[in-house]
Amino acid sequence: MTSDTSRAEAIELRQPKDTDGYRLHRLIAECPPLDPNSIYCNLLQCSHFAETGVAAELDGELVGFISAYIPPTKPDTVFVWQVAVHEKARGTGLGKRMLRFIVERPACRGVRFMDTTITEDNEASWGLFRSFARDLGAETQQSVFFDSEAHFGGQHDSEILFRIGPFDVNGH
Repeated sequence: MTSDTSRAEAIELRQPKDTDGYRLHRLIAECPPLDPNSIYCNLLQCSHFAETGVAAELDGELVGFISAYIPPTKPDTVFVWQVAVHEKARGTGLGKRMLRFIVERPACRGVRFMDTTITEDNEASWGLFRSFARDLGAETQQSVFFDSEAHFGGQHDSEILFRIGPFDVNGH
């Protein structure tokens, strides 16, 4: 058994809880180039959006997290806001495990699409979401969602909307 396999098996996935907010804030800080949010925002991600998020722990330490939500105007879509995998858990397939954990949750029973935004240079995220789409046998689409100049005043790279779907992981 490889050490990556051992680590992968030791990582527990669960629904986030409000006490994860500060731990999430620290995890994001340790996972550049992720954009940090306020601790208050992280508390909301861990409470208001807990049913569509996932926390990953290894030996009591938060080593992975995905914040996601179902947009009110798109009940068939889960929007993945942020994926964080600490270097201690990289190479274990944790990102895809967490994405699957989310789409298999009761809160996502009616979900047929997954949206996320990715900057053009974030190769790890492109690889993760393309691989997840292949695993689902789902089509993908991409378009500019937030433009660098129009939305960020030139202070941030454009965010490309990456859409996966339709898919059906719950047999509905």
